Amino acid sequence: MAEAGPPPPLLPEAPGAAAVQAFALSLPEAWEDYPWGERAFKVRKKVFCFFSGYEGRVRVSVKLPDSAPFLVQEPFASPTGYGLGKSGWVTCAFPEGQPLPVDRISAWIDESYRAVAPKALVKTLGPPLEDPA
Repeated sequence: MAEAGPPPPLLPEAPGAAAVQAFALSLPEAWEDYPWGERAFKVRKKVFCFFSGYEGRVRVSVKLPDSAPFLVQEPFASPTGYGLGKSGWVTCAFPEGQPLPVDRISAWIDESYRAVAPKALVKTLGPPLEDPA
């Protein structure tokens, strides 16, 4: 009998967290994984978003080949650590308990998914979402 793995981490404590999760999982072949005790959304075996609550902040890390240079100018955004920032990954941190900008986060997740998903899956999507900011 196989042992159960550790339980998945809780969703970050912020209004809108469930909507962010639902959007990420609505993308073709998207699924949730928990590497390093962190929530990650993947398409096939590739991560397109990390989503976690840590030290009083909600963190969203996404690969943004087009909008990263603009987003990192925002006070809540910075290049993702571990060398991922050099590949266009950006981490946005918001205070826990505060409403998340779900429309903006959804647009970032959409761009990240399109950057890592197989082209055949991307072709099934409608037009890219626009960051409403």
